[in-house]
Amino acid sequence: MAPMTDTTTTTEIDANPLAATVDIHLAAYCEPAPARRNDLIASVWSPVGAVFDPPFEGAGHDGISAMTDTVLTHFPGHTFRRTSDVDAHHTFGRYGWDLVAPDGAIAVRGTDIVEVDDRGQLTRIVGFFGDVSPLDN
Repeated sequence: MAPMTDTTTTTEIDANPLAATVDIHLAAYCEPAPARRNDLIASVWSPVGAVFDPPFEGAGHDGISAMTDTVLTHFPGHTFRRTSDVDAHHTFGRYGWDLVAPDGAIAVRGTDIVEVDDRGQLTRIVGFFGDVSPLDN
């Protein structure tokens, strides 16, 4: 078995500021006003950041903003809400979310894995829809 590596030099992130960053990202992801959306994106995303969701992906501030247009086309009036604490270590975090219709119904539920840079800006989000399927045993 290989020896364990020393993690004292690993960059650790604090879940509380990351939770606030995630909440701003989720607010931007369904913000219909482009100027407001772009301000929110710029406040939490690295200029080279990227989002990867099952149906599509977007890179850079403009690409991430364009993904919002796609979401709003398919889910007008919907909003995202975080449904769990942000579980974080090193430069990674994960959290659950719901996409909520104007009447409160849940349209989609999922989990995101996030990565941040040394300034705390989002560099990557990989989204998964639905719950993880159990093994058939």
